[in-house]
Amino acid sequence: MRDFTLVLRDSTSMRRIEGVRSFVGEDDSGSFGVLAGHTRFMTCLSFGLARFSDGPESWHYLAVPGAVLYFADNVLNLSTRRYFLDDDYERITTALQQQLLAEEEELRGMKESLQQLEQEILKRMWKIGHEEIIP
Repeated sequence: MRDFTLVLRDSTSMRRIEGVRSFVGEDDSGSFGVLAGHTRFMTCLSFGLARFSDGPESWHYLAVPGAVLYFADNVLNLSTRRYFLDDDYERITTALQQQLLAEEEELRGMKESLQQLEQEILKRMWKIGHEEIIP
């Protein structure tokens, strides 16, 4: 069976994996697979798990918070801000869940800060507006 190269890029590093036989991912249209010799292909992966094989019954799992995937000349390039790579399905799903919870908590904190900032701006605008009216 023919193989291809998988290049993983995140915000801090690049990893090249030779001998990949197949890749399975998911985009907005659904699940898809890539084999060696595939035509040029580009898509955006959804948040979640992808997997690739480099041997018979040898799967590696890749958790991504979304990614751009580009396949050309037998090289699959995957660019994301962060990824988790593991051979153990249970371990990587736990890591993905923890990451989701942490990002949700961070987002909640940012929303609270924005609301406080908006309230403070409105108070100052109201105060400035009333100062101009009073002689």
